[in-house]
Amino acid sequence: MFEERIAELNKAAVVEEPENIMEKRTYTVDEIQDILGISRPTAYGLVKKKLFHSVRIGGHIRISCRSFDAWLDEQL
Repeated sequence: MFEERIAELNKAAVVEEPENIMEKRTYTVDEIQDILGISRPTAYGLVKKKLFHSVRIGGHIRISCRSFDAWLDEQL
């Protein structure tokens, strides 16, 4: 009896994903480090050279995905 009710509630609790899921707009320094396969100091050096747009938010740096991806495409 309880198992059936729990199963019904679980079915009702399934939430459909919205059609317009927001795309990621920024990378972290760790993410560009992983994408490029480079060391942390090298990744921070690229940010410091301003090769792509980045912003500092508090103690964190966020890199524009669009700007970074465009820069990376130019390098290939």
